[in-house]
Amino acid sequence: MEQIRITGVPEHFNFPWQLLVKEQPFLKDKVSLVWEDEPRGSGAMNKAIRTGSTDLAIVLTESFLKDKIDGNPGKIIGYHVKSPLVWGIHVPGLSEAQNIEDLRKAPFLISRKGSGSHLMSYLLATREGWNPKDLDFEIINNLDGAINSFKETKIKAFLWEKYTTKPLVDRGLFKRVGEIPTPWPCFVIVASEGMVKHKPDLLQKIQMKIYSLNKAILDDKQSFVLPISRAYGLDAEDVQEWIKQTIWAVEAEVPSQEIDTTLDTLMGLGLIEKKVAIGEIIQNFNFRF
Repeated sequence: MEQIRITGVPEHFNFPWQLLVKEQPFLKDKVSLVWEDEPRGSGAMNKAIRTGSTDLAIVLTESFLKDKIDGNPGKIIGYHVKSPLVWGIHVPGLSEAQNIEDLRKAPFLISRKGSGSHLMSYLLATREGWNPKDLDFEIINNLDGAINSFKETKIKAFLWEKYTTKPLVDRGLFKRVGEIPTPWPCFVIVASEGMVKHKPDLLQKIQMKIYSLNKAILDDKQSFVLPISRAYGLDAEDVQEWIKQTIWAVEAEVPSQEIDTTLDTLMGLGLIEKKVAIGEIIQNFNFRF
């Protein structure tokens, strides 16, 4: 039995992948889908794609594009979530910080360099009129690392998806002082070099299946509120609010203009020094439901 490894963060956006792995639609073809949680985020998944230790990864758009420019051999085969990701801007629950301006000189916690939490800190600094070169970072690996770091009352900043951290805000461990949305679709599906070269037909079948599940959720969002709430330990009312604004992809097309705009933003932030041809970034199968 051949195993196809699919890696993503253990968060509510990836509920359709949980359904797909549970369904195991390719057993008749002697192919088993295996889901692997990666709580360290997109930076760690980029590394897994580079080393071939995963076949597919659901990665933050900006994080993969930066890593692609830096030499990642993987390719985007489509979006997974087309709506923006809304990042909560957090400080320790008992800190004195009350607003974003209080974070001007504070260190930013990041899962790792090249992660979404890292790159979005630069975008926040630019939005607020700060010099991004003045940012100071503390690597904490994952959400648990941020929880441990926030046991101190010293002012620190941490950007993470707002609904994932909502239970921590409700408990008073985190305090949210603002939000910042991504100015682009938030999650891409990235295939390893080996999958693109040697298993394109299987890759397309997997993508068609996940898009079919995505469409089922979009067509009846209300039915999925409680299952997602239970699966990820989130308040049902929070899931209700989140799911209304979430748009999963149901077609493989990735408009080159959207990718180009994201690359331009990364260049403007000084995070990449060059661009590459769109054909080197995207492997597009061009189908829709």
